[in-house]
Amino acid sequence: MTRKAWLLFASMSIVWGVSYLFIKIAVDEMSAPVVVVSRTAIAAIVLVPLALRRRAFDALRGRFKIVALLAMTHVTGPFLLITYGEVHISSSLTALLIASQPIMIALIALKIDASERVTGPRAVGLAVGLGGVATLVGFDLTGDRLGLLGAGMVLLASLGYACSTLIVKRKLSDVPPLGIVASTMSITTVVLLPLAIATAPTSMPSGKALGSLAALGLVCTALAFLAFYQLIAEAGAGRAALITYINPVVAVLLGVLVLDEKLTWSIVAGTALILAGSWFATRPTAPAPQAPATASPVEGELTPTR
Repeated sequence: MTRKAWLLFASMSIVWGVSYLFIKIAVDEMSAPVVVVSRTAIAAIVLVPLALRRRAFDALRGRFKIVALLAMTHVTGPFLLITYGEVHISSSLTALLIASQPIMIALIALKIDASERVTGPRAVGLAVGLGGVATLVGFDLTGDRLGLLGAGMVLLASLGYACSTLIVKRKLSDVPPLGIVASTMSITTVVLLPLAIATAPTSMPSGKALGSLAALGLVCTALAFLAFYQLIAEAGAGRAALITYINPVVAVLLGVLVLDEKLTWSIVAGTALILAGSWFATRPTAPAPQAPATASPVEGELTPTR
């Protein structure tokens, strides 16, 4: 990894880890639809002009239905569920439950994607990761009496992220990521705008809440996605995906230090189990031996996502 790649990796780990803190602050004063629409609208304002200038929308012509489905599973649904979930559970627990996304992908793949199916050590990793989720949900619902509902919403968001990953892999792998992100942010803004208007606050939120919204939209969404794709180009998709294992730790530390959330034994154990399980469940399987005359490219070489 180059110095630039390490800098991008560290920045992304912090930025996406801190997003759960900003959501928690904002949702204390505003409804979930207002928080989500504010976030996606700011991101769309930044990303759409860039996508137009780079002609990133050209490859999406004739694919509105699949892009709309992706928006629902990757942005609209998960953003709304996570924000509603944080009304009832801590930002730390939210981040850790979202970290179960690789495990969700492995579960879905058992039925629909042979290339992602788990066997051997990967199956053990899947079981370990699920044990981590059970540990968190069973022992660390440190929210209000609807904590179980909040945890369920966040796990459903993680499932949505997993589904969207497979949608992109099957249907949109040839589309520039900038076009996809700008489109899904715009669709989410339009879909949820009526609900956001209906639940708008009756008084001006505090500067802290408004600042959290601005940070969520500009830094944690628009700039974060741009930086993430630069990281993919610099270091490869596989190394970029390792952020999944770092940002939950950042979120837990911020929750404890800034929001006075408790660091319990179940959080420590659940974190270790989820991250270890995710790592084992997503390890690439060893390629089959090939004759020298038909040798494949160097093992481990990764093709960056376009």
